[in-house]
Amino acid sequence: MAHLRRTRHRLQRQIIRGCANYKTGIYVSYGIVMRRCNWCSWLFALVFPFMACAQQPSGPQAPPLGSPPAPAAVPRLQFAFEFRVSLAPAVVLGQTPFGHRQYIAITGGKIAGPKFSGEVIPGGWDYQLGLADGCTMLSADYFIRADDGTVIHVLNEGIACAPGNAGAPRSFFRPRFEAPKGPHEWLTHSTFVATLELEPSAAHSDASAPRTLNAIRLKFYQVQ
Repeated sequence: MAHLRRTRHRLQRQIIRGCANYKTGIYVSYGIVMRRCNWCSWLFALVFPFMACAQQPSGPQAPPLGSPPAPAAVPRLQFAFEFRVSLAPAVVLGQTPFGHRQYIAITGGKIAGPKFSGEVIPGGWDYQLGLADGCTMLSADYFIRADDGTVIHVLNEGIACAPGNAGAPRSFFRPRFEAPKGPHEWLTHSTFVATLELEPSAAHSDASAPRTLNAIRLKFYQVQ
């Protein structure tokens, strides 16, 4: 028994040395329990020192949940490029169980900006679903071609509420790019936010006739 006690005490000292910043209160409680419960001594000799270690802070404390981030951690937006997308007249399906459905063919367009330039390839589609609250869900699926000939897939989604009307909230979109591996691969890996501007056609001689949408402009901002 004396040999076992010596072994137990040696293990205690080794474990305690591995945790330099243990809390005194835990070891006071540990000593009381050890005196009253001899058969538990081996268990407490191993468990209590690790409990003390686990309760010590491992580094700087995290800020409270919901605290504003430091200014350096706030994402920034950098203007990357702009699309001017020309459109065909809308094809209206009408009212469905989900809303007012229509789609618009994309007939082409130009791209310019500090980070990318090229053209919009004709043949894509802008799918639109008008909601009961007056907003419209948009999903544009099309392809673009860079100046070097690389073809890139674009999927641009968002919700527009009375765009172009005075006092209407700004419309923001979530574009995603799928580019082949190579110099334009950064488009695939980047996160973008886009804004929408409408470009109506010229007024008709008949002032009562509604003006059709001739093109749209999309400004793309890369999240930094």
